[in-house]
Amino acid sequence: MDASCTAWLKIFRRFRGNIVGMIHLSACPGTPRYQGSVRKIIEKAEYEAKIYKEAGVDSVLVENMHDIPYLHTQEVGPEVVSTMTRACSRVRQVFDTGPVGVQILAGANKQGLAVAVAAELDYIRAEGFVFSHVADEGLMNACAGPLLRYRKMIGAEHIQVFTDIKKKHSAHSITSDVSIEDTAQAAQYFLTDGVILTGSSTGLPVNHQELEVVQKSVDIPVLIGSGVTADNYPVFKSAHALIIGSYFKMAHRWHGDIDEKILSDFMDIVRKDRSSENIQEEK
Repeated sequence: MDASCTAWLKIFRRFRGNIVGMIHLSACPGTPRYQGSVRKIIEKAEYEAKIYKEAGVDSVLVENMHDIPYLHTQEVGPEVVSTMTRACSRVRQVFDTGPVGVQILAGANKQGLAVAVAAELDYIRAEGFVFSHVADEGLMNACAGPLLRYRKMIGAEHIQVFTDIKKKHSAHSITSDVSIEDTAQAAQYFLTDGVILTGSSTGLPVNHQELEVVQKSVDIPVLIGSGVTADNYPVFKSAHALIIGSYFKMAHRWHGDIDEKILSDFMDIVRKDRSSENIQEEK
């Protein structure tokens, strides 16, 4: 078993096909859509964590998705960090059956690590790890060096960092001469714990050919970060984890509430598939 496999299995029970449910936190204080009650933000996050736990997902990932329009990296302030720390702490207490992660938009990866330490989480999702791209928020530059030094400095090396490459909602013309496999290899070289592939925007699926290429080009976990549905689950289940948000929501829209029927039906498919795999392995 290589080092990447060993590290992955320190937090995930399965090597491949883990289902990660998204908790899109309600808008934090100071953002345009904040509704005036931190307590309600926490209560909703806790409620969604319970739903995911009862449904049997393998992990949950907390993200400040409703904080639109997003601030850029170091501009994300303490009002967001403190709210997310409180929310993640409650989610961690409720969701005690698997790993919990956090992402702070946009590109606030150091803040994400700080939240993960305070809330005793297992991993963060980071953007802008290697190379530069133009996102909705502006130019995002590589952060691997400062981020992993910060992780070392605060004693957070047990918290894994999974990084988007050629990420959604971004233009990649400035790196058009760098292939997705080259980007994945660069992220591996710069010590990411895993790479995340996405479609071009929220809810859109990954190019399956890109998944195959990246899986062959690196020795670290490869995760799917958008567009997974019940129909294409068989295509993407070879990834180490499938991060799912929009599909589990009412009408498959990321800003809706979790549709428990959709979630339950999807997890039934996953359980049947895993049961079938176990039978085949026993044979």
